[in-house]
Amino acid sequence: MRVENSFIPVRGVGEKTERRLWRDGATRWEEFRPDLVGPKTGDRIEEFIATASEHLDDGNAAFFAREFPGNEAWRLYENFRDTACFFDIETTGLSQRSSVTTTVSLHRDGETTTLVRGRDLTGERLQRELGDADLLVSFNGKQFDVPFLEGEFDLSLDAPHVDLRFLCNRVGLSGGLDGVEAELGIDRGGMDVSGEDAVRLWYEYQDGDESALETLVKYNRLDTRNLETVVEHVTDRLHEDVFACHLP
Repeated sequence: MRVENSFIPVRGVGEKTERRLWRDGATRWEEFRPDLVGPKTGDRIEEFIATASEHLDDGNAAFFAREFPGNEAWRLYENFRDTACFFDIETTGLSQRSSVTTTVSLHRDGETTTLVRGRDLTGERLQRELGDADLLVSFNGKQFDVPFLEGEFDLSLDAPHVDLRFLCNRVGLSGGLDGVEAELGIDRGGMDVSGEDAVRLWYEYQDGDESALETLVKYNRLDTRNLETVVEHVTDRLHEDVFACHLP
C-alpha cells in the first residue's frame, strides 16, 4: 500500500469513508471524484491531493508523517523504502540514568554500519545518520531506542518512524523481536544470543576480550538487518487486511 491510496489524512474521512471510496473505485488519488462524497469533504480531499502530490514529488516523508494518523505510518514504507534507515541499539541496561549505549547498527540500502562506544559512536554521527533519514524503522524504537539516544547524546530525532513492535501486534505477531523472527522463520545463522548476553558481552569486551565485541556487533547487526524482512512481511499483511480486501 502506498500513500497515494490513502484518503484518511483528510478531515472528515475516517476508516469507513476511506473504505467506501476504495469500493467505489477511488483506489488512488487520481481516481477520486468529488461526487463520491459530500461537497465540503470533496473540496478537502481535492485540496489534500493537490498538496500531498507536491510533497510526494519532493520526497517529503515528514509531511506524510505529520498528516497520517500515527497507527497508519506504515503506509509510508512502500514509497520511502529505498531511503529507509533500519536501526537497533544495545545498552548496558534499561535505565537511562545508570546505563549507556554500547552499539548502534544502521541498515540502509543493503549496507549495515555499526557504531561502537569509544570508537565512532558520537552524537554528531547519530544525528547525521538518524536525524536526516527519510524514514526510520525499528522494533520498539519509539519507546526505547530513540528516547535513550536523545537523552544520552542530547539529540533531536524526529524523522518519520515506523515502529514494528506495534504493527507486529496488530497482525498477530508477538513475543518481542526474537519471537517474531522465530514465528516468521527468519534465520539467525545459529546465533543464540539474548539481550542479557549482549550486556555481558560488552563488559567482557571492556575487560579486554575483543572476540566478545565481535559477537555483540554480529548480534546487533542481525537484529537490524532482520527488521527489513519483518517490515516487508508486516506491511504485506496490512496491505491485504486494510486495503486489498476492500477493492471492488
